[in-house]
Amino acid sequence: MKTNLIYIFADQWRYHATGWVQGDQVVTPNMDGFAKESLCFDNAYSTFPLCTPHRGSLMTGKYPFSIGLWTNCKVGLEEKLMLKPQETCIGNVLQDGGYETAYIGKWHLDASEQNFSANPESGARDWDAYTPPGERRQGFSYWLSYGACDDHLNPHYWADSPKQICPGKWSAEYETDKALEYLESRQGDEKPFALFLSYNPPHLPYELVPDKYYERFRDMPVQWRPNVPDEKRTPEMEVIARQYFAAVHGIDEQFGRIIAYLRDNGMEEDTLVVLSADHGEMLGSHGLMSKNVWYEEAVHIPLLMRQKGRIKPGRNPVMFASPDHMPTLLELVGLAVPDTCQGISHAPSALGGEDNGPRHMFLCSYPGMPESVSAFAKKGMTHKAHGWRGIKTPEFTYVISNGYMPEEKQREYLYDDGKDPWQLHPEIIPRDTEDERVLEFRKLLRGYLDLLGDPFLWEKERE
Repeated sequence: MKTNLIYIFADQWRYHATGWVQGDQVVTPNMDGFAKESLCFDNAYSTFPLCTPHRGSLMTGKYPFSIGLWTNCKVGLEEKLMLKPQETCIGNVLQDGGYETAYIGKWHLDASEQNFSANPESGARDWDAYTPPGERRQGFSYWLSYGACDDHLNPHYWADSPKQICPGKWSAEYETDKALEYLESRQGDEKPFALFLSYNPPHLPYELVPDKYYERFRDMPVQWRPNVPDEKRTPEMEVIARQYFAAVHGIDEQFGRIIAYLRDNGMEEDTLVVLSADHGEMLGSHGLMSKNVWYEEAVHIPLLMRQKGRIKPGRNPVMFASPDHMPTLLELVGLAVPDTCQGISHAPSALGGEDNGPRHMFLCSYPGMPESVSAFAKKGMTHKAHGWRGIKTPEFTYVISNGYMPEEKQREYLYDDGKDPWQLHPEIIPRDTEDERVLEFRKLLRGYLDLLGDPFLWEKERE
């Protein structure tokens, strides 16, 4: 019997919002119990801390720029972004390897339908999309999904027709209901299964969380991270923080239902369970909200793997980048990793062996909002040469930023994350530096840019 795979990931869920890390004031008893039985990858990071780019890497084992996903699939851009069906995805490989495959929840890898029709038959609006049966589902047979819609308390889904399914239930709860139905349907089937379950909460809007979860946090004094400035420590922000923690608590409850089913049905030894996220949430740190920036709160994500009797619980320090998920998962379930993957398999270290991966990884972001893209175009410039690029190691975060608008000047930073874990005191690097650490980071970064054919503008005017 091959190993079953359940991959569960939440949107905008940061590493620090987990009980076992003891960072935020979250309450996650089910995840904490799971963590004790799991291998925890402490240095898992989102290569491009934004929904579509990370998800594209997860599915393909490639860097976002290599698959044309330099921003979210959205409306308002001349280029219609989507995960192209020609890509070799993990669902394709699993299906070809004899797996029954399923995808439930947020997809956000198909072109937004309103790019092509003002009133699509599916009713999709803005960034949303119905993905019909066929090659754009990338090898997933069972399908209950949507593109991008954040109405957590009144979600909608599509299965195999453009008719919307509207359960009138908190999205994470409904998706867990359907995941359990799917697991039940696989009982007695000799074929292994691979289920990907994609929760949208704790993604904003933060207020769209069931009262039964929020009540636990309603009157809780918020303990801010030291890098949240005073001007962000407002009563309104306290409410948002509580709502975020409440959504994580709700996700924990739903996750616990999945784990209980596996335990009650004797499936813990033949099922690899992975718990992760696509990126984090700033939640006021450095005066910022949301993601798409190089700070720890945005790029650091949870990553736990459990298969009882096979994967030994503990902590693993390897640098785990977004493109590394696909090759690692495939090797762990005994399938060949396709040559298309650019990421590294960490399966050897997951199984107790040595890891030959580098002690560094690539970080990136490209201007992606329509107003920013058009501003560069009006000046005859490519927005893809701007944004920021960086290198992350266990000890340092190195970044060169060209900004998100043409008039912004270049800045170069080095954060000593060991000595300054809150990233409050970066070194501002001059162009003519002779610092050997910086010179090595520049060399590493140029190597990644060359690998990807990334047009990042290296010699932009500085402040």
